[in-house]
Amino acid sequence: MTAAIAAVTVLVSLLILLTGNLPAAAIDGGFIPARAGAGSLADHGFALPAWLTPATATLVHGGVAHLLLNLVIMIFCGKQVERALGGASIALLYGIGAYAGALGHWAFSPGSILPMIGASGAVSAIVAAYALLFGERRTRAIGPFSADVLHVAWLAAAWIGIQLLMGVAGFAGASVAIGAHIGGFAAGLVLTRPLLRWHYRHA
Repeated sequence: MTAAIAAVTVLVSLLILLTGNLPAAAIDGGFIPARAGAGSLADHGFALPAWLTPATATLVHGGVAHLLLNLVIMIFCGKQVERALGGASIALLYGIGAYAGALGHWAFSPGSILPMIGASGAVSAIVAAYALLFGERRTRAIGPFSADVLHVAWLAAAWIGIQLLMGVAGFAGASVAIGAHIGGFAAGLVLTRPLLRWHYRHA
């Protein structure tokens, strides 16, 4: 499933880039926060409805470097996560991560008319699952808080801190959708253990 998602992403993204249709694809397929809560009129003049754009935005990338960065992280982490959770779970995690990333991006700039493109929100959900499943846990229970809860809290705090620093410092001069990264990562933290239990429900 990880390979299939990566292949579709590469095919569509490169087709858009090589045909010079990036500006139109970003407007029609990217997630624009200002469209999210404006009702039916928000879809006037756009090729796709607003509710679909968190998914289609994952197929539009700003350049080859943007595409490669997301793909390398996704394939490295996704293959390991898929072995633990299964193909159906990785697809669900990726999809929900895309929408959670859009929600996070909207929360940071609800009135923005600039389209958010790229799969980083969805990929962040995969990264969160990888960190939970394969990261070394060094936390201990404190009072009523279990080691598992504190481990999740630590991962969330560390990721949010990194994203905020990237936003303040800038990342190679590019605009970074830190809200999408945070939203996607949060979805991954919430969903990983339930998906793991569901995958092994008959074990």
